[in-house]
Amino acid sequence: MGLIKEGDKFAVLSDILGDEDHLGDMDFKVAGTEAGVTALQMDIKITSITPEIMKIALGQARDGRLHILGEMSRALTENRTTVATTAPRITTIKVPREKIRDVIGSGGKVIREIVEYSGAKVDIGDDGTITIAATAEDQTKKALERINGIVAEPELGRIYDGKVVKTADFGAFVNFLGARDGLVHISELAQGRVGRTSDVVKDGDAVKVKVIGFDDRGKVKLSMRVVDQATGADITETVGEKPARAPRRDAE
Repeated sequence: MGLIKEGDKFAVLSDILGDEDHLGDMDFKVAGTEAGVTALQMDIKITSITPEIMKIALGQARDGRLHILGEMSRALTENRTTVATTAPRITTIKVPREKIRDVIGSGGKVIREIVEYSGAKVDIGDDGTITIAATAEDQTKKALERINGIVAEPELGRIYDGKVVKTADFGAFVNFLGARDGLVHISELAQGRVGRTSDVVKDGDAVKVKVIGFDDRGKVKLSMRVVDQATGADITETVGEKPARAPRRDAE
């Protein structure tokens, strides 16, 4: 809304252009919906904006806003549930305070890696609120995957995609949840007796694992044997669970 005022005479303008804005006495922006005003912004060059002028300006702005909203509704009758994959977006999540240090990393190393990998801007507050600003959906997804991989805790009975990072005589260590590793004991690598770990997996193999327990130190115990490696389906009921191994006793 604009204004031209000379003495006691004035005219409130709608849809002002550059010249009217430059030569006029007021630049008044009114944003809102059919229900009411959501934001106001004003630049004025005079000191005598009266309640009457404001009443007229707001009424005129309302008429203009409702007209524009009506034209918009003819093209789009309801709000979209999603935005375009290329649309800029801001996503906010919250992580436990004790996980903030893990997300930031020593000297900010981890959060810089997340930004470099995803292409998104990532900020984290003291209360654990993480804001991800991205120009594309894929950037947001990549950042969330990295962050969730850091802060998520393994769930008993859940199946995860993993990668073999080390093999040993007694089994294979699998990275399956961000930086989280777990052990697939040699008895849980495959059906039947396995002679050597390397007969089933090698370093770098992509595998599917199920969390079957935690040891007394909180280390994760995994199984490949109860997961269909082709489909990722849980086949525990088909193959059966193995009885728990007796704890090893130190030699006297």
